[in-house]
Amino acid sequence: MTSMARARVARRIAAGAAYGGGGVGLAGAALMGLLVAEAQLARRQVYGNGAQPHVPQADGVYGRSYAVPGEDPLLLVLLGDSTAAGQGVHRAGQTPGALLASGLAAVAERPVRLRNVALPGAQSDDLDRQVGLVLGNGGRVPDVCVIMVGANDVTHRMPPTRSVRHLSSAVRRLRTAGAEVVVGTCPDLGTIEPVQQPLRWLARRASRQLAAAQTIGVVEQGGRTVSLGDLLGPEFEAHPRELFGPDLYHPSAEGYATAAMAVLPTVCAALGLWPAEEERPDSFRREGFLPVARAAAEAVEEAGTEVTAAMPTGPRGPWALLKRRRRRRVTEAEPVRPTV
Repeated sequence: MTSMARARVARRIAAGAAYGGGGVGLAGAALMGLLVAEAQLARRQVYGNGAQPHVPQADGVYGRSYAVPGEDPLLLVLLGDSTAAGQGVHRAGQTPGALLASGLAAVAERPVRLRNVALPGAQSDDLDRQVGLVLGNGGRVPDVCVIMVGANDVTHRMPPTRSVRHLSSAVRRLRTAGAEVVVGTCPDLGTIEPVQQPLRWLARRASRQLAAAQTIGVVEQGGRTVSLGDLLGPEFEAHPRELFGPDLYHPSAEGYATAAMAVLPTVCAALGLWPAEEERPDSFRREGFLPVARAAAEAVEEAGTEVTAAMPTGPRGPWALLKRRRRRRVTEAEPVRPTV
């Protein structure tokens, strides 16, 4: 699918999500039976042993050495599915939340409190519950929320308009409350080893299509997106044993570190922690202002590409700034558990 064609489809999905339209087909009806059969086979290969998923508990405070009396730590919250939760690794410090929290603490030179409400197996319709946990009971509003979701929407064939509608609503609620929001868009599921053709092609097409539509929905609600598609693309495809975990479905520690390196610069930029000179678009890195649908379509083609709102609207709709930020290395760190 060309970039322009993907932009048109993404725009249709996002419009359907905003105005309550029906689903947009991701594949022909004649292929759906095969898609379901292949998905069930892949799922048995991945989860055939029946083991319950292990997700390390990484909540806590990172960067205690930066503490200043009377100053609260930054509050970072992760929402989404198993990728946000960190399924597939064994130590807390290897999860994306821990990696982002320790990296953010180093950049901000300030402690960061991590809270993770992501749920393995969650689809976008679980975000309403997760946001309720984050904002409920009159607690502190997070400084920044990172959402990773979408893979299960594709594998469970949730209509993309419905998927984007739930994600957009979550971003709107968090932004209205005062939190910055960064969304890691749907990864490229066409690189999962147990998945065979033609499901691999269909999964790749569907996941990239959803990622582009997610970008439009998120940016229109005031959030930022980072493309994760190609992080589960060439690097994962070339080194599956290193970048996928033992189940060949979830990222390994190295894979999560790769994703966290791509997301961290955008988290820092959302909090005003990135150097001002790096906020200007760099033509040599093919950055610039584009209609949001076109920016969304281009972002899914290159891992780590950020899209954020730039102008309220224009003759062709809202505009966005497309940035290809330099990745910031992150290192494993264990949290200091709260004492109360």
